[in-house]
Amino acid sequence: MAPNDSAETIGEATSTVVGRRKTARYIVPVAVAGVAAATIGLVPALASSGDPDLPKISAQELIEKIAASDEEQLSGTFKISTDLGLPLDGLAGSLVPGGEGKDGGAAAPQDKLMELTSGTHTLRVAADGPERQKLSVLGDASEYSVIHNQGEVWAYDSKSDEVYHAEAPEGRDGGGHAEKAPKGPEGAPATPKDFAEQALAAAGDTTSVTVDGTAQVAGRDAYQLLIKPKQSGSTIGSVRIAVDAENGVPLKFTLSAASGGKAVVDAGFTKVDFAKPAASTFAFTPPKGAKVTEADELETGKDERGAAQKALPGQLAELDGLAGEGGFKVIGKGWTSIAEIKSPGGKGLPEAGSGDMPAEAQSFLDALGDKVTGKFGSGTVFKTRLVNALLTDDGSVYVGAVTKDALVRAADAAAK
Repeated sequence: MAPNDSAETIGEATSTVVGRRKTARYIVPVAVAGVAAATIGLVPALASSGDPDLPKISAQELIEKIAASDEEQLSGTFKISTDLGLPLDGLAGSLVPGGEGKDGGAAAPQDKLMELTSGTHTLRVAADGPERQKLSVLGDASEYSVIHNQGEVWAYDSKSDEVYHAEAPEGRDGGGHAEKAPKGPEGAPATPKDFAEQALAAAGDTTSVTVDGTAQVAGRDAYQLLIKPKQSGSTIGSVRIAVDAENGVPLKFTLSAASGGKAVVDAGFTKVDFAKPAASTFAFTPPKGAKVTEADELETGKDERGAAQKALPGQLAELDGLAGEGGFKVIGKGWTSIAEIKSPGGKGLPEAGSGDMPAEAQSFLDALGDKVTGKFGSGTVFKTRLVNALLTDDGSVYVGAVTKDALVRAADAAAK
């Protein structure tokens, strides 16, 4: 087992990662597995099956090994498990317009995002360079696949027998080659490497990074990189990344809460092969009788789901407008940074029974919320295992991966 090797601050190493990081080309970029953004929480199938004896490596050397990794061909299976402590199952049908009773209409990739933020999912991935990738989300008796094959993106939901078709987000150069691998939703991680790069990019002088032994993941020898906050008050306990000892590809990512218990996010390969996949892997023809929806039909609002999908971006634009009005700022830094959002109208949550909030939403918020008071007045803290938010009665919002007490202190400080 490789001994521990500490790197108490990794600002320089992090800039190396950010400067040299490459697009995660081995996953369908427009796919939803983001996630998140995403592996069974510490189960034997994913966990170590022995501690291989590997040469000693420093934390910075291991970070640089991840940054230098440029594997473009692979196939494999990985599992993702997320446990935010939220009752998400069935919530979309209650709170999202048009969500109830739908079976993923139009098979658009973004429709799968919500599903992967809760529970355990098995996915298959394959890639052959920047022009060909495939991701499949496996169900009990169904499969949802997204295929990027040169200039086209296809998505197929076998459960609803619906197909989504779009041109690849990036154009092609004069020689007919993809100019750049298409990218997915901003900030939406898809594989252990995506998660690892985001975690490393966020690290700095508030972070301790060590090499914490070795492991075997999906039959591959790996080093374990352990990332922990130095600051108190964070809800994040640690981030553990299993890195392939041979090629530097992150094979497993585990995010644990400071409160302990099951991992918040656990994403890892159960099987992986770095050989070139067969060309037939990326071939797709819509099945006979399947409903095919073109991307531009959704973009131009030609179906009712297109309008619903535009609702959320509109709400986010309003938040963006708050930033422009000086209503958004970040308090603190590192793992305990808190976003403060001031509402122009100075309004908090609608009162129960006022008719301004659906009963389902009110019940959901009541289950999550704790009433708090302080110099700022009064408000409600909404809790998950990772991200907590304080909404004051005057409409201010404080949110971060921090404890309830940290949010109250931030609100009190802002009230002075």
